[in-house]
Amino acid sequence: MTSEVIIDVQPKEIAIALLEDKSLVEYQTEKRSASFSVGNIYVAKVRKLMPGLNACFVNVGAERDAFLYYLDLGTQFNSYEKYLKQVQSDRKKLYPISKASRQPELKKDGSVQTTLKVGQEVLVQVVKEPISTKGPRLTCELSFAGRYIVLVPFGDKVSVSSKIKKGEERARLKQLIQSIKPRNFGVIVRTSAEGKRVAELDAEMKVLLKRWEDAITKVQKTTERPQMVFEETGRAVALLRDLFNPTYDGIHINDEEIFQQVKDYVGLIAPEKKDIVKLYNGNVPIFDNFNVTKQMKSGFGKTVNYKHGAYLIIEHTEALHVVDVNSGNRTRSENGQEANALEVNLGAADELARQLRLRDMGGIIVVDFIDMNLAEDRQLLYERMCKNMQKDRARHNILPLSKFGLMQITRQRVRPAMDVNVEETCPTCFGKGKIKSSILFTDQLESKIDRLVNKIGIKKFYLHVHPYVAAYINQGLVSLKRKWQMKYGFGVNVVASQKLAFLQYEFYDRKRQFIDMQEEIETK
Repeated sequence: MTSEVIIDVQPKEIAIALLEDKSLVEYQTEKRSASFSVGNIYVAKVRKLMPGLNACFVNVGAERDAFLYYLDLGTQFNSYEKYLKQVQSDRKKLYPISKASRQPELKKDGSVQTTLKVGQEVLVQVVKEPISTKGPRLTCELSFAGRYIVLVPFGDKVSVSSKIKKGEERARLKQLIQSIKPRNFGVIVRTSAEGKRVAELDAEMKVLLKRWEDAITKVQKTTERPQMVFEETGRAVALLRDLFNPTYDGIHINDEEIFQQVKDYVGLIAPEKKDIVKLYNGNVPIFDNFNVTKQMKSGFGKTVNYKHGAYLIIEHTEALHVVDVNSGNRTRSENGQEANALEVNLGAADELARQLRLRDMGGIIVVDFIDMNLAEDRQLLYERMCKNMQKDRARHNILPLSKFGLMQITRQRVRPAMDVNVEETCPTCFGKGKIKSSILFTDQLESKIDRLVNKIGIKKFYLHVHPYVAAYINQGLVSLKRKWQMKYGFGVNVVASQKLAFLQYEFYDRKRQFIDMQEEIETK
């Protein structure tokens, strides 16, 4: 199996696509201005206590206050609280964590009223981004994740991933980590650490320890509250940290700054694979070049088609996601209705596993498969679904089909489900239902080009249009594009972009920065 990562960097957002055998299996976007990512650490203040829920609301600077359960304070909360006071008592010299005394563990049956008070400062980490009407979800059990290990301040255990099965390897890793870990830190050993040498683990331990020291130094130096003291690495690097494996054939990026960040990171964790990180400089948009745009248009939306005419209907609600499997207009199997139902359902299981990763659907997912009478067929479908979900990094649980033919799946949810709207609002009428005559569209483009060249002074630019429009502009020996170049200079470049609607257009300068030239008034 070949795997490629495609990273599309735009002025307002970064989009990341993971392809397995050229098929899109994961897609994530993050606004470049986004401020609440899973893993960020804040020193914040308790805003309100909720005794009935045994929880509290904490102000971390979000639109809505973040939520912190009593049990999420963690067993070492008392140690954190005392250390936080020691750090803040001396703004000049940092009190080292190695000298901090361990306090009694927090009781699991305690109350938030007796532990916290309004206005109290706490050190918290985001474990869930704001979803719908809910604010971020927090924990006081801080952790710093790396490629091979996770560092846990005030922890005392060394835990090894349960996916490492060999007893000898588990014992080796445990012994190694015990010998290099600093005092007052716990460590979780990740699956990717299997077979790694002590030098590699020690190097990452030092990197994670430096992150903790930088965060606690920021707590010591700043008085502003709430204050972010640690920001999780960018989405591009964070995704690679969790996903990266030696089978990658290429990581393609269309931005030099992000390219350098990713190349440095890959050079750190896998020096021999540094050359697979490549800077994309083509004129065609990067997602179009790797066929990501087309797969997004067909992979998202309410109806998803898969093999032989069968399709899924996917509905998102506040409480859960509902999936209905339909056989559509496919040809019936010669072996009868039962064989036909099994074939459609197995195909649906394959596509659904891809959709869960692609859309990052979390919470409760209920799937209505086509009814099957044979118990062995229902078991076969359950096993197929379990096998397909083994590639999924998110924690999940799958139940066998109920007597109503429903399969229930729970999947870890840490951010909102990815919902790409594939239905396009008309860019030339802005939803009003009236547009100028299409035949005048190229005249409108020419007036924009004239304004760009003669009034704004941008001589070289790229005009992105729908592929059909690009074909029209480029057709003929003396094409419209050639006429524009003769009139306005050879800096006029026309690019076919699959993401644009029929009469939509976008201008970019020579540095690929977006130039806003579209006005609603022009459609009247």
